[in-house]
Amino acid sequence: MKTGIFVGSFDPFTIGHASIVRRSLPLFDRIVIGVGINGRKQYMLNAEERTERIARLYAGNPKVEVKAYGDLTVDFARRERAGYIIKGVRSVKDFEYEREQADINRRLSGIETILLYADPQLESISSSMVRELRHFGQDITGFLPEGY
Repeated sequence: MKTGIFVGSFDPFTIGHASIVRRSLPLFDRIVIGVGINGRKQYMLNAEERTERIARLYAGNPKVEVKAYGDLTVDFARRERAGYIIKGVRSVKDFEYEREQADINRRLSGIETILLYADPQLESISSSMVRELRHFGQDITGFLPEGY
């Protein structure tokens, strides 16, 4: 079974994230969305809320699982028997960061990283931008998947 993990803080899970999952589905038999927990970060939603909301989006899809994790991504990938890490890339800045992470993850574990480029109309959407808009009282529903 070909398994990929799609990892991030997903605070919140945006339409850009949903696009990456949708485009990854034909590539894998199983996708595990890994909701990262980092004690040094301050989140809008706690890990349980983020995990539950994303799981609700994919409740009807047997190929998708959602799990929280708080250790190294490669350790999470090993537990899930994933051979691939799925990452979305919006810009050159994202590309450089993800390239470095992919190199380290491959050195540590042999696990490959698959980069999917953001749909052009979604390139400017980020979780931090959505949190900022929410902070200033703006309607963010257009940036979130329906049902989130």
